[in-house]
Amino acid sequence: MSAVLAQGLRKTYGDKAALDGIDLDVGQGTVYGLLGPNGAGKTTAVRILTTLLRASGGRAEVAGFDVAAQPRQVRRSIGLVGQHAAVDELLTGRQNLELFGRLYHLGPAAARARATELLDRFGLEHKGPAKEYSGGMRRRLDLAAGMILAPPVLFLDEPTTGLDPRSRAEIWRSVRDLVAGGTTVLLTTQYLEEADQLADRISVIDAGRVVAEGTPDELKAKLGGDRLDVVIHDPSRLAEAATVIGAVIGPIEGPVSGAVAVAAGPVEVDRDTRHVSAPVNGRAGEKGGGRVQALTDVLAALSAAGIEAEDVALRRPTLDEVFLNLTSAGGDPR
Repeated sequence: MSAVLAQGLRKTYGDKAALDGIDLDVGQGTVYGLLGPNGAGKTTAVRILTTLLRASGGRAEVAGFDVAAQPRQVRRSIGLVGQHAAVDELLTGRQNLELFGRLYHLGPAAARARATELLDRFGLEHKGPAKEYSGGMRRRLDLAAGMILAPPVLFLDEPTTGLDPRSRAEIWRSVRDLVAGGTTVLLTTQYLEEADQLADRISVIDAGRVVAEGTPDELKAKLGGDRLDVVIHDPSRLAEAATVIGAVIGPIEGPVSGAVAVAAGPVEVDRDTRHVSAPVNGRAGEKGGGRVQALTDVLAALSAAGIEAEDVALRRPTLDEVFLNLTSAGGDPR
């Protein structure tokens, strides 16, 4: 059974579609990322799935319960950590968690016991008020509050916005621990690295529509797989190096000229950084030699031509490149 299932989910405001028929299928015990620019519809989707907003069309289930027909059962099965901290800064971490426990109708003894358990689990046994917490500690307290009833499904709406890298890493570690314990996490984020680090599967949303879905590696593969990047020592030989690399990797279509980031068929040249970049998957597959064989052949060809390579690397496309390619910020999402 899916932990979260959405089919043709729509939300309109007048003639404006905030969600335009999205489908989601989130497996139990996984992290599912919703990735997209501001205004793409990520938070709207979360608000519908957590019963805070009624959909205009389509249907959704969370933890096996229909969001529209069984909202009370859904709310008993989820935790929600929004974009802004929901803790009382004048209370200690323990007092905050006990307060949330009572709001969830736990008795005093049960609320104290659950607060103790969560403080230990999230490393939050601090005597002072929450206003003395760092940004990362405050967000971990938010996570702990969302886990008061140990829900099977946890929604995290941009949980690390505004945090420094150390605090962000602390949140990532806490999320991984939750998933290892069996919790399903649906995560919205604008941070490409965050989605890459945490998500088992990702839906890229743009203008209220899912424009791509898959694992991080599957999404990266949509851009053509691995690339070979070579830094040429002598900038005056960049065009010649591109020709040599193109002869090994594949044909060059078009001139290698201009000042910055010139595309020459499958080979790209950046004169500012002295980089020559080319895809290697297709060519390597033809010879059966693999990625390393492609690298070896290119270096041998450059050496034979007397062109010095300062650095060389094989890399996968990044989620940043996927994001810019798929969303309206960087291209046609279709």
